Amino acid sequence: MSELLEKAGKLKQASKKLAVLTKEEKNAALVYMADQIAKEKEWILQENERDLLDGKEKGMSEALLDRLLLTSERIDQIVEGVRQVVALEDPIGEVLEAWERPNGLNIQTVRVPLGVIGMVYEARPNVTVDAASLCLKAGNAVLLRGSTSALHSNKALVKVMRAALADTAIPGDAVQLLEDTSRETASQMFRLNQYLDVLIPRGGAGLIQSVVQNASVPVLETGVGNCHIFIDQSAGEKMAIDIAVNAKLQRPSVCNAIETVLVHKDWPFVAELLDSLHSKGVELRGDQELAATFPFVKEASEDDWSCEYLAPILAIKLVEDVREAIEHIDRYGTKHSEAIISENAENVLLFFRGVDAAVLYHNASTRFTDGEQFGYGAEIGISTQKLHARGPMGLKAITTTKAIVQGNGQIRG
Repeated sequence: MSELLEKAGKLKQASKKLAVLTKEEKNAALVYMADQIAKEKEWILQENERDLLDGKEKGMSEALLDRLLLTSERIDQIVEGVRQVVALEDPIGEVLEAWERPNGLNIQTVRVPLGVIGMVYEARPNVTVDAASLCLKAGNAVLLRGSTSALHSNKALVKVMRAALADTAIPGDAVQLLEDTSRETASQMFRLNQYLDVLIPRGGAGLIQSVVQNASVPVLETGVGNCHIFIDQSAGEKMAIDIAVNAKLQRPSVCNAIETVLVHKDWPFVAELLDSLHSKGVELRGDQELAATFPFVKEASEDDWSCEYLAPILAIKLVEDVREAIEHIDRYGTKHSEAIISENAENVLLFFRGVDAAVLYHNASTRFTDGEQFGYGAEIGISTQKLHARGPMGLKAITTTKAIVQGNGQIRG
């Protein structure tokens, strides 16, 4: 039997045990799991260093190396993320609706686990723990399929989690890492309907589209982030510049960092914005007018407007008004996170109504599109699709519903 089928079978059995555990049992298990990750920090960092060395030898980009990197602080954040999940309200068993029919039947819609979730993701070891903790809290078993580039890190983290769970009510088999990262095995995983209830891809556009196009298992799609900020004519200088700098540079390698700034042509502080970004090391690619006016601005190509740089590079374009900004976002955006900086209530309302995206911001950085920042604890991903879940996905996004019907002898005539 292949590794995939063996582990999938164990997950299916574990999910049945997991689904009936109490919130107290699940929380106690997650607390112990967090403690053990913290305890094994040094070993996990050593295994991560092996991945980093391999990545550097293979010429991995700085952006990807940053995603792959674990530090003492980042492991502390991972552990804190698990503890935040523990503190969240358990969604399982929540009664969403309750009503009585004229024939006396009492019907409830209650929240239940999805079952077995397959996570497919790239070089971000923190996702290994984030996904596991959220899935377990919501009563789901999880098959983790990370990338080859993070294999040592993922193996270490999963080994620690499984060993910890073995001493708790949650079966250790509820978390499995698919160590075979070949494309052939991935293709099998995408069609493993008899074992997997849903697939969640998390990574670049290529990975996501590969899963969406090749899977027969239902996909809860996350998306790449070609995110924009529109600076309206009424925007204040300091707020607009502070938000643009934060949204680009606070962590350029993540999907909620901005890639394009659209600026009203009559906003009086364009030079100050560009100078501030340039002085902080941002490579600027602008429209013809900006490139002709500012010597440090390169002229943007058509590809720049649709590019997710994941680096300190930013496209900038002057627009006539909020309507042109909306049209640009509609053409090039990825329905992730979009922001408007404005003191004009009418333009803000038009932006909110006209832009189709999972998260819209007024006078705030797009960097807040994040499960922790939304109060969900760790996130399973950020959904840019419209069915089932949209935006940062926490516990409720990885549940489904069940109708409970109670009667006293009713039969249908």
